[in-house]
Order: sequence, then C-alpha cells, then structure tokens
Amino acid sequence: MPSLRGNGTATAFVSFVFSGSKSLEKPADSPESVPPPAPGPLRLGPGWRCVLDALVCLGLFGGGLTQSADAQQVAAGSSVYRRPAAAGQSAGGEGVQATGQPERIVAAMLAELAQADSISARVRQRTRVGQRVLVGTGRYLQQGRGEDQRFRLETVTTAEDATFELLELSDGLSFWKFQRNADDPPRLERADIARVRDKLEEFGPIPDGVITPYLGGIQRSLAQTRQWFQFSSAEAATLENLPVWRVEGRWIPAMLSLLLPEQAEAAKSPAGILPWQLPQGMPWSVELVIGSRQLFPFRVEWRAVSGQRPVSETAVPEAFAVLELYDVRLNEPVDSAAFVYRPNAEGLVDTTEAVVTRTIPLRP
Repeated sequence: MPSLRGNGTATAFVSFVFSGSKSLEKPADSPESVPPPAPGPLRLGPGWRCVLDALVCLGLFGGGLTQSADAQQVAAGSSVYRRPAAAGQSAGGEGVQATGQPERIVAAMLAELAQADSISARVRQRTRVGQRVLVGTGRYLQQGRGEDQRFRLETVTTAEDATFELLELSDGLSFWKFQRNADDPPRLERADIARVRDKLEEFGPIPDGVITPYLGGIQRSLAQTRQWFQFSSAEAATLENLPVWRVEGRWIPAMLSLLLPEQAEAAKSPAGILPWQLPQGMPWSVELVIGSRQLFPFRVEWRAVSGQRPVSETAVPEAFAVLELYDVRLNEPVDSAAFVYRPNAEGLVDTTEAVVTRTIPLRP
C-alpha cells in the first residue's frame, strides 16, 4: 500500500501509511524556541473560556508528552506547520458550491474516524494567548469498533512560565481524564462508560455503537466543533502533495447566542456578530484540512481578531490556534497496553453524573 510523504530529507507534515509497522515510542525531549512571554501570570479571557472545552479536547491546553523531535527535524521552509494557513496548498482550488456539501464532508470525516479499526498519530500545536505562544506535542491512539473502541489522547503544552498536561483515555469500562494546569493541583476524573451509553440509548440507537464522540479525545473535539459551527464552504487543495479539502465553518447563530446571551439578538440577526465584535480571544471561524481520499483531519485552525477591544472594523481574523495530526497510521496493530490505566485512586473525582448530564444527541 502507498505511503504519502514529503520530498527531500525534511520530515513531511503528513506521513500516511496503511500497512507495515512503526514503533510509537515516546518522542524525545526537544524544546522549541517561542517568543518571550509578557510579564505576569498566564490569564485566559472570558471569550477564550467559551470555547476552552473544545480546544482542550484538541490538546491545545494539555497533554502527557514533551516536544517531539520530529517537529524539530522539519526545515522551516518545508513544513506547512510554519507557513501561513494557505501556504503549501494549491491556489485557486476548486470550490464547492453545492448546498450542504461542506457539511457532508465533515460528517463523512467523523464517520470515518468512528469506523477505523485503529488510528495512531502524533500531535503538535501552537496557541497564542495574548502575547504568549504555547507550544505542545503529543499523540493520539485509537483501537477497535463499536462498543470495543478504546482511545488515548495525551499532550503537554508549554509556555515559558506555564505547563499544561492532559491525558484522556477510554479503556472500555471507564473514561479517565487527568489534568495538570500550570501550578494548579493535578486533577484525576473518572466516568462510568456504561452509564453514558445508557443515557444515549434513551435517544435511540447509537450509530455503529460508538460513543467516543461523547467522551473525549479527537473524535469528541471534532464532533463538538461541528455541534457549534456550521460549515458552508469547501475548497479542493493540496497539502504536501496530498489532495485535501479546506472546509471553513462559522458559529451557528443559535449556539453563539447561548455563549453570548447579552448579544443574542445580534447573533440571530441576518448580519450576525462581526469578527471584531466578539470578545477578545474568541474564535470567529474554524478551518479543517481533511484528506479528500482518506477523510482524515490533518489540521484544525482557529481564527479570531486579536487585540484589546474595541478594535478597528477593518481588522482581519488571523490564526491564533493550530493543531496538526501527522505521522498518521490507519488500520495497523496498536499495542493494547496503551489503553490500560491504573492510577492511584487518591484524589479521584467521579464525574459520571456530570458527563451523563451533559450528554445530548449530536446534530445529524
């Protein structure tokens, strides 16, 4: 089966392999230079907190691995990771005009993730919060289908004065979540998966028996993104010679009004809330870069108008958070030991009721 890789000696942004084997060893420590932070502790504005849940699920504020050596091996001029959003992708790509086609692309991508026999991928990310740049890396593993599906997402994200660790793991019986945010005490949570499944069955049959999108990991993050954003444009392009769809989404007005009740009327108006009218740090749009053949999400980019409010009405949204999945392996053996978790029960918080309460059907 083919392997899609970049040219030359530099490690490609996308390494897509369908067969063969490769170890999933922990990446070597390799710190990456980031701009020096502004004075004072790291603070997140209220707008940012509105979408923090989705960003945390994507690993933008957490993890369990340090900066991957792979990321350091990429030549600055050859990695999509270090380019503007449109660079490395064909100009004038074929646009999708058919009503609903962008939504169908995203829905099909989510279905493919749920139905894969196994997934392994490395993760890297950059997030700007005010004058700080947070840099992180990690990995995502998934195995099995239906009720047998397991997953593990672990990342670590660092700024000069703060470190955010996250582990989300499903072993089939329990959903575990470990977080360590900067100097805050670590938090370990557990939810009973059977209870979550019982809740979902109240709404009807569970598609393919998979409940991962309601628990955590990459599937939940992307499913929640689709829950809150309507995808209305798609463009055929290439990413490191790989055919992809660039699909853009913006807030669903009714959902945005829930986050900003004081602007609910404006959110539901024909003009909507304009990008410079959103709170500082709150995304205006999201772009997914999805392989057109594999329907795998290689890149997620969040865009917003930066700066203290008020800002100029001519301000243009720019990327403030980027997450990439690379060195992707589909349908290869994954060590089942990766989904075994036996933490110390001291300080364990049972969040089953909270997870069950928040569980509602995802939009079709």
